[in-house]
Amino acid sequence: MPNRNKLKWFLLFTVPLIFIFTIVVLIPFFVGIYYSFFEWDGIGANPKVFVGLDNFVELWGDNQFLRSMWLTTLFTVLSVITINVIGLAFALLVTSRIQTANAARTLLFMPYLIGGLILGYIWQFVFVDVFSFLGEVTGLDQVFFNWLVDPQFALYGLVFVFTWQMAGYIMIIYIAGIQAIPNDVVEAAKIDGASTWQRFTRITFPLLMPALTISLFLTLSSAFKIYDVNLSLTGGGPANATELFAMNIYQEIFGSSNYGFGQAKAIVFFLIVAAITLTQVYMTKKREVEM
Repeated sequence: MPNRNKLKWFLLFTVPLIFIFTIVVLIPFFVGIYYSFFEWDGIGANPKVFVGLDNFVELWGDNQFLRSMWLTTLFTVLSVITINVIGLAFALLVTSRIQTANAARTLLFMPYLIGGLILGYIWQFVFVDVFSFLGEVTGLDQVFFNWLVDPQFALYGLVFVFTWQMAGYIMIIYIAGIQAIPNDVVEAAKIDGASTWQRFTRITFPLLMPALTISLFLTLSSAFKIYDVNLSLTGGGPANATELFAMNIYQEIFGSSNYGFGQAKAIVFFLIVAAITLTQVYMTKKREVEM
C-alpha cells in the first residue's frame, strides 16, 4: 500500500508536467525540425516545397547569420566573464562581516527581477539622455555618450546591461557555495598563516567548483539565447551591429517569412548551444571530482 500511494503521488505531480513539457517543448521542437527541410513562407494555404538539406547548406553562405554567430560568441564570452567575476565579488562582499550585508543582497539581486524588455527601455533612456548629460557636464564626452548609436560600442552596452541584470542572480549561487565551505578548513588556514588571497585561491575558489558549474551553465545558456534585452535596448542596430542569434532567427522567420530557412538556423543554433553548454558542464564537473 505505501508503494501504491507513492506511485499515485508521483503520477499526480509528474504526469501534468510531462504533458505540458511535451506540448510546449517536444512537439514544437520536432515540428521545427520537420519544417527545416522545406521552403515555406508560413502561410498555410501556400505549398511547402521539400528541399532536403539545402536550407542547412545555404545558411553557411548567409553573411548576416555568420556575423550574428560571431557577435553572439563575442557577447557570450564577455558576458560570462563579467557576470561571474562581478557575481563572485558581490558574493564575497555580502558574506563578509559588513553590517549592511542583508540590504546589499537585496539591492544587488533586484535588477534580476526586472523584465528584460523593461530593463532594455530603462537603460536606453540612461544611454541616450543620462550619458549625454554626464558627457556635457564632465567634459568626458569620449566616455559618456550614447553608446547605442556607435557600432563599436553598442555591443559593449548590451554586455553592460546584461551583466547588470544577471550579476545579482549569480551572486546568490556563489553565496550558497561559500556558505557550504566548512568553517574549520578556513580557520585552519588562518592559523597556519595563509593570507586572504591564499585562502581564496587555495581553499574558497576550488571548493566553489559546484557553484561555478551551475553559474557558467546559466550564464552561457542565457547569453546565447538573449532576445528581450537585445530587442528593447538596440533592436539589433545600429546597422545590425548587435543582431544576435535569436534576433537573426526571429527576423528570418517572422520578418522575411522564410520559415524553413529560419528553422534550419534555429536547429543549428540549438546544436551549437547544446554542444558548448554540455562541454562546459563536463569539464567543470570533472574539476569537481578532482577536488
